[in-house]
Amino acid sequence: MPYSQSHKQILDNLTSAVLVLDDELCIQYMNPAAEMLLEASVRRLKNRPIEEWLSSSEDELAVLRQSLASGHPYSKREARLVTQTGQELTVDYSVNPIPEAGILLEIQARDRLIRIEREEELLTRHASARVLVRGLAHEIKNPLGGIRGAAQLLDRELDREELHEYTRIIIDEADRLRHLVDRLLGPHKLPVIEPVNIHDILEHVCSLVTAEVGGRIRIVRDYDPSIPEFNGARGQLIQAVLNIIRNAMQALEEAQTPDPQITLRTRALRQITLGAERHRLVCALEIIDNGPGIPEELADTLFYPMVSSRAQGSGLGLSIAQSIMNQHKGLIEFTSEPGCTRFNLFIPLELSHDTSR
Repeated sequence: MPYSQSHKQILDNLTSAVLVLDDELCIQYMNPAAEMLLEASVRRLKNRPIEEWLSSSEDELAVLRQSLASGHPYSKREARLVTQTGQELTVDYSVNPIPEAGILLEIQARDRLIRIEREEELLTRHASARVLVRGLAHEIKNPLGGIRGAAQLLDRELDREELHEYTRIIIDEADRLRHLVDRLLGPHKLPVIEPVNIHDILEHVCSLVTAEVGGRIRIVRDYDPSIPEFNGARGQLIQAVLNIIRNAMQALEEAQTPDPQITLRTRALRQITLGAERHRLVCALEIIDNGPGIPEELADTLFYPMVSSRAQGSGLGLSIAQSIMNQHKGLIEFTSEPGCTRFNLFIPLELSHDTSR
């Protein structure tokens, strides 16, 4: 393909991926951004047909060939492509036929932007729900004190023993509601921030759940020992992990899943965007179970308080866990299908965390 060195320098410095295909749809050139996106060098892919290095639908390949034949450019948004390494990509791409040379293919990855939009929406929804719940909890807690106090005074004035049972029911139910409201409001004191190790936390949680299930559920560990310590609230992190694992345990037992299993996997990830903020190093914890999965209708509201997929669930565990992750500048995401439910907990490792919110 005839192009000058200055043209090549311009293409090499673009942040979007640029590829040049010949009239047989074989690669002839790719800039560094394309090499990073496709995880392969131009030396490996040169002169190889598009079907060998990038999987796409037959319709998209047919349109690509039609554009080459007609000379008409076209663009497509949020297309799904699969690289040779098996990585699935969501991309926008533009096709521009070059007379007597082939096709100029420009690809812009959308995965990161889609992830940022999804996480910002998740964080906004969760924050709005927490504000609403806190306000409602305060409104419930104030009259509860009056109801309990009035019941205690009434109990002292009653002469018949059988009537005391009714006042005790009022007091007990008021205490139960107050306990529920306290859980909605969250902890009353600031957590202790200290250096913590994610694997120490997981082993502590494992010892707790192993005692509860008595060997009925297999716990599989897949740890990355290179993950460093970070500053966090040990008690809160234990609670967040324990809430998610207990949910998985109860779902497995309620569904009577054959060979029930929970996998704990840790990895250190680099250059990860959480919300709108990019972090140099992140601890990624996956909690995976082989249970029945989460109903699709709960997917958008699962982290809301009082939402649960289980008949006996309170709907507070995941909401509290998400709040704890938010306080550590982190995030919880999940994917679910029958036989595989995966919760991903992301905790930045390089920042000083403000867990007082």
